Amino acid sequence: MTDISHPLSPQDSLVALMIAVSASDENVRTAELVKIESAVDNLPIFGDYDADRVSDMARLVFDLFEQEDGLDALFGLIRDNLPERLFETAYALACDVAAADGTLREAELRLLEEIRYELNIDRLHAAAIERGARARHLPG
Repeated sequence: MTDISHPLSPQDSLVALMIAVSASDENVRTAELVKIESAVDNLPIFGDYDADRVSDMARLVFDLFEQEDGLDALFGLIRDNLPERLFETAYALACDVAAADGTLREAELRLLEEIRYELNIDRLHAAAIERGARARHLPG
C-alpha cells in the first residue's frame, strides 16, 4: 500500500475520486487526464492544492484497485476525509471526468452509480449534475 504521509485533504479526496473514475475501465484516457489537470489547475476548490499530490493520489487509487476490497477502502477514505458539503462537488467532478472523452463506458457508469449511493446524492440532484456534464462535453 502506498504510504500517504498525512491524512487525505478534501482536495486529495476529490482528486482520488476523479482518478478512480478515469481508471475504472482499466484505460486512463488522455481526455480524462486533461480534465483532471484542468480541474486542479482552475477550480477555486483547488486554489491552494499542491498539484504534485495528484501523482500520490494516482498511486493510492491504483494500489487500492489491486486489492479485493479496494473500492470499499477508497470510499471509506473519501467519506472520512471529504466534508459532506463537498459530496455533490465530488460527484460533479466524477461526472466531468467520465464524460471528458465523449463516451460513458459501462465501468464508468457503474462507478458513478456507486458514487451516488456511497455519497448519498439525491436522485434529482444527480440527474441535474449528469445533464450538466453531458452538456459541457457534447462534441462541436
